[in-house]
Amino acid sequence: MDGHKKGGKNLTPESIGFSKSNMDMSADPYEDFYRYANGKWIDNNPVPADKSSWGAFYELHELNMHRLREILEECASKCTENGKTNIDLVGRFYKSVMNTEEIEKRKFNPVRGLLEKIDSIQSRESLVDMITEMHRSGTFPLFTVFSENDQRNSAIYALYFYQGGLTLPNRDYYIEERFRDVKEYYGEYIKKVWKLYGMAEEDSEKYSSIIMDVENAIAGSSRKQEDLRDAEKNYNKFTIVELNKKYRNMGFEKYLDKMGIRGLDYVIVGQPEFFEFLNKFLASMDLENLKIYLKWIALNNRMPYLNKEAEDLHFDMFYRKIRGQKEKEERWKKAVHIIDSSIGEALGEIYVKKYFTEESRKRMETMISDIREVFTEKVNKLPWMSEETKRKALQKFSKFRVKIGNPPKFRDYSSIQILSGDLTGNVARAWEFEVKRQAERAGKEVDRDEWYMTPPTINAYFNPTENEIVFPAGIIQPPFFDPNMDDAVNYGGIGSVICHEITHGYDDQGRRYDENGNLGDWWTEEDAKKFSERADKISELYSSLEVLPGFKVNGKLTLGENIADFGGVSIAYEALQKHLEKHPELRKEIDGFTPEQRFFLSCSQIWRQNTREETLKMLISMDPHSPARFRGMVPLQNHPEFKSAFKSTKGLDKPVYSRDITIW
Repeated sequence: MDGHKKGGKNLTPESIGFSKSNMDMSADPYEDFYRYANGKWIDNNPVPADKSSWGAFYELHELNMHRLREILEECASKCTENGKTNIDLVGRFYKSVMNTEEIEKRKFNPVRGLLEKIDSIQSRESLVDMITEMHRSGTFPLFTVFSENDQRNSAIYALYFYQGGLTLPNRDYYIEERFRDVKEYYGEYIKKVWKLYGMAEEDSEKYSSIIMDVENAIAGSSRKQEDLRDAEKNYNKFTIVELNKKYRNMGFEKYLDKMGIRGLDYVIVGQPEFFEFLNKFLASMDLENLKIYLKWIALNNRMPYLNKEAEDLHFDMFYRKIRGQKEKEERWKKAVHIIDSSIGEALGEIYVKKYFTEESRKRMETMISDIREVFTEKVNKLPWMSEETKRKALQKFSKFRVKIGNPPKFRDYSSIQILSGDLTGNVARAWEFEVKRQAERAGKEVDRDEWYMTPPTINAYFNPTENEIVFPAGIIQPPFFDPNMDDAVNYGGIGSVICHEITHGYDDQGRRYDENGNLGDWWTEEDAKKFSERADKISELYSSLEVLPGFKVNGKLTLGENIADFGGVSIAYEALQKHLEKHPELRKEIDGFTPEQRFFLSCSQIWRQNTREETLKMLISMDPHSPARFRGMVPLQNHPEFKSAFKSTKGLDKPVYSRDITIW
């Protein structure tokens, strides 16, 4: 049987799907639709001790994890020590995670050599060389570097330099008073790690103080999370000559050469003022203190892959303290996460062959085709948009690409040396492989078949520079897509997800990209103004929502996702109506609910979730998505047909979160 127990509940594709039993029909749908749709599930499904959140996504994720475990154990039983097939690579990687006896024996040895090498640095030039070496191996002190489509020439991969260098989730944890306790705990964590490494108490306190000073300085010069969403502000083109001249102390000329990046005409610097800070910081900061910081980044990044004492310390800081998670997951689950993030397409290819069917792919294609027709009609009917902008919007939509299930060609990881008894080395070599892959493609033609999520992932995405929507095999399952459910439920589930991703092409950032995925303004000035007025209303609404005492939603940070949530519900509802017009025999009540009611209930039930307070606080500061409670209620209560689908049981005139807001 395809299922297992979690939190006392038997998780199967059937049990995690849409259900009337999830509802609390004593709640007023106008006052709290989220409670109405999900109340009994919320009461009966507390967050498990080894989780920081628990909900529809997590139930499917948990079910998927057990499927992936079966794959890993089968690969481990069949793999050979020198084989290069996916079964060999995945099997040996799994063995290396599960070989705790060898990991305990090595203790800190897997990282000791690197720390000693950093200690031997005698000059600032050598320090810059070490930063380059660390970047090349996938560890990123001070800043990050990656390649992706040039946002103004999307057919070519550009090299991007972005702010980074922080250990806590983002700058807010260093700057804002509301995270003071976490920051203090982090200082103590640093001391504990160095003491475990073998350092004397006095030296560990000194190291902690220095590391905190460095990271505080970095945080103080970092852009806010919401500012990192602005595509225009984060696109700053520099020729290589300009880069070297402006940031002399960074040694970028040698950096690029040692990273294997040659022949580029330009790079993109995301936050120029941050690199101005780094340029001065590297010249003025005490060399020994910078070495201590580099050692810390190297050590902390490897803590999850070391012996149990190190792993427990890391868990206590980043999962128990920051997320509120009570217990570690079972070891095999850690293996799934590590392998999926390291050689995910090797694991994904095996997963797809076993669990994704052509029938599911075809049904997704049919639904997307129907939704395409509805979206085209919807744009044509928009009362506030001019004909000129409509024409360009539909021109962009006509070039939307759709990816379903898995990439046509899976990534080849056979060049990575994966050993059954070397977890830390396997992870490091996988990091190095990915850095090299991205470095080598900079300046070259874009591979349009590339995916940015692995096939088992329970998620979906819109890529603005590719002008594409992508749906991994993992999400094409209950509760999002259920072949045994009525169409109203599926349009509310995977239908709203599809429409959410389509809307991202026209949210406050996505709308800035043209039909070829290039950043540029194709809107008339008047239409852009009208869009912004509507977007501002959404931002204001969400900014008024309190998640916890003293913690409100950041309406600017979450604006793009909130717009996509509004659009997702609106477009999917119209698609359902179109479908019901073609098939009037489907317009019937099921379990006492009309198709429209089941649509809204399904839209809300995919967001059913319980989350620990610590995790909520973290997500509010850094997640571009609003909390699940608001995702499963606000866009629904704002839909113009919500009032005709549901009535208040308390005589309320209108739903609590209803506003006069329409974009798509």
